[in-house]
Amino acid sequence: MNNENPTNQLQIELNEEVAQGTYANLAVITHSNSEFILDFIRVMPGIPKAKVKSRIILTPEHAKRLMRALEDNVRKYEESCGNIRLNEDSAISSIQGFAGEA
Repeated sequence: MNNENPTNQLQIELNEEVAQGTYANLAVITHSNSEFILDFIRVMPGIPKAKVKSRIILTPEHAKRLMRALEDNVRKYEESCGNIRLNEDSAISSIQGFAGEA
């Protein structure tokens, strides 16, 4: 078969629905000895219940690659746009009685 990519570059397809993205303002990360689970959640003010909008399951190796890629991108962002300030009193700490369940 002669359908191979001569430059050995991965062809990535992004369909319209996925391209729209899903907004999340909270991530809950858990792990076992064989995988990392990232649950992306949208928390709305005044609403005591939040749903997982997306779940990504990664091998430990891919989780570490993702961590490094995020660190690199945050560094590049801060170099061009300034430091990202974190409000330590927001997000998870302001959710009273937060409990996740799968």
